[in-house]
Amino acid sequence: MVSQEQLQALKVKHANLEKAIDDEIHRPLPDTVQIHTLKREKLRIKDEIARLSRS
Repeated sequence: MVSQEQLQALKVKHANLEKAIDDEIHRPLPDTVQIHTLKREKLRIKDEIARLSRS
């Protein structure tokens, strides 16, 4: 069983990644490789949150 603390920690990571993506996009010369890496990690965490929420 998944605790609410674990889900909350994943949600915080997801939000932090969203902020990191936004920060990178708004830099004068954004690193597109870094943006794609962050987006992949954000999607992985989103999928994990959805999977754990169904359990």
